Amino acid sequence: MERHVTLESLFRKRGPIKRIGVVGMGYVGIPSAALFAASPKFDSVFGFQRKSPSSGHKIDALNRGESPMKGEEPGLSGLLKQVVSAGKFSCTSDFSKIVDLDAVTVAIQTPFLNKDDLLPDFSALKEGISHVGRHISPGTLIVLESTVTPGTTEGFARTILEQESGLTAGIDFALAHAPERVMAGRLIRNIREHDRIVGGIDEASTQRAVELYTPVLTTGKIIPMTARAAEVTKTAENTFRDLQIAAVNELALYCEAMGVNVYDVRSGIDSLKGEGITRALLYPGAGVGGHCLTKDTYHLERGVRVLSNGTLDFPTGEHSLFVLARTINDFMPTHMFNLTMNGLKRVDSNLKAAKVAILGWAFLANSGDTRNTPSEPYRNLLIKAGASVMVHDPYVTGDAEVTVSRNLDEVIAGADAIAIFTAHRVYRTLNPVKIRELTGKDHPVIVDGRNMIDPDAFIRQGFVYQGIGRGDKNSHPII
Repeated sequence: MERHVTLESLFRKRGPIKRIGVVGMGYVGIPSAALFAASPKFDSVFGFQRKSPSSGHKIDALNRGESPMKGEEPGLSGLLKQVVSAGKFSCTSDFSKIVDLDAVTVAIQTPFLNKDDLLPDFSALKEGISHVGRHISPGTLIVLESTVTPGTTEGFARTILEQESGLTAGIDFALAHAPERVMAGRLIRNIREHDRIVGGIDEASTQRAVELYTPVLTTGKIIPMTARAAEVTKTAENTFRDLQIAAVNELALYCEAMGVNVYDVRSGIDSLKGEGITRALLYPGAGVGGHCLTKDTYHLERGVRVLSNGTLDFPTGEHSLFVLARTINDFMPTHMFNLTMNGLKRVDSNLKAAKVAILGWAFLANSGDTRNTPSEPYRNLLIKAGASVMVHDPYVTGDAEVTVSRNLDEVIAGADAIAIFTAHRVYRTLNPVKIRELTGKDHPVIVDGRNMIDPDAFIRQGFVYQGIGRGDKNSHPII
């Protein structure tokens, strides 16, 4: 108990949290910093960002009150302008400013170098934690918001902070994990409305973190737990979502093979309501992208390997259901490739020297977020097969390796096949008459990976339609 009293006495000496730092100006850090700064409970917020060639431009943009993120992000631009104009938020690469702060959050990506060996790339996170540790003072609260392998907060994060600062976690400073739970396109809303998981390495750390996050919540509530439980919660919730997507993707593949419309089946399953009946039926699609779902299963798998010490009781020789789900979702771009080949084969054509138009490079509808986009492996398969490929996306200006156009007509012109990969709203209004004219083909192929178009409208115009889960249409007569 003495160590708790000591830490709490440091909090009393500091007083309420007033000055906050947010390390990592990305999809999590920017909206979090803006919301902290907008709260009357806090006096000032610093956003910390490395001045690197790839991301240093964010500093100047944010200090002008401009969001450097692409895509539609309701409420964020206005909030940034407001807090910058009020002098409550600024962005800097000078980590020494941390010395004067009461609380610092860290939101840095944690990808995997190789999913097969379950080794995450924590280099950027470790660097960020080191910067923080060099400048914290007694009584500071440090919160990891990055999704991490269970055991990380009390493991290397704590070790680095203690080594860099010369202080002891739980005695001289507070340490907690409060994982982000946001999705691009609804960042501000998610932070305000989603319940917040908060887990400290001890009770004093948990309560100080509760104090930090409570002012930014509207309908959301705080759910306190241990740091390790919070780490498992975050990795598990994304793993379960990935599993749900994999389940409906597998059902879609089954429905195609049996000549059935998966959306009819989905509606039928969903119609059964009653006590004790719970379902979370998601939608099938061309693949799962983004930073979280594509890796968090592996964080959970690695966590149980590292922390269980061989005590996990599991069917001998069987593979993880969660990893199998990842494999199914990773397969969906390949299935889109197979549908494209099948469509061309129906008109006695093939991919060699064919032109294919990919509609959507972002992984998420009405967003410019291209991280781990499923469009990329599909494009790679096309190029390997000898096809020429053009990519359209209304929200993406470009990619390091891929040219992305915002001119839809230019991308579709002369295409032998068109693949809809992203559910951008603009693709819901594709006109089959105009699209066919642009292609200049008698029977262009259209592959719908997101159930965006009316198959019959396109089939009537001579298209060869192929859709994920559309076993009722994929063998239609060619008109």
